[in-house]
Amino acid sequence: MALGAGNAALAIALGAAAMHGLRALLAANDPAGWFATALHYHQLHALGLILVGLAAARFPASRGFAWSGWLLVAGIVLFCGNLYLRSLAGIHTFHAATPYGGGAFILAWLVFAGAALRLRTTTSQPS
Repeated sequence: MALGAGNAALAIALGAAAMHGLRALLAANDPAGWFATALHYHQLHALGLILVGLAAARFPASRGFAWSGWLLVAGIVLFCGNLYLRSLAGIHTFHAATPYGGGAFILAWLVFAGAALRLRTTTSQPS
């Protein structure tokens, strides 16, 4: 939950910086709108981290929720991080890692769904 809250704060700060101090830089380096895409996914998955943290706290025996959280962190770093680097610094060196970040996001939500389904089947069986 702390990682989610910290990422939410960071995403808000980056959005504010973009609107108030980085407009010229983004106009020069970001014709494709990478920053806006990164910011959108960053905000969305920061909330996802909070959700995953709540699920992990409620069901600590489920390792799937923990894995889901770490995959969300990997997605934020690889996907959003690379788009931020492209748009703010013009660094394209790590662009090949961006799809892996998107894949990490997808896998995170599939792992989360699997963990939730396993809970449903284990909690609905009579003891």
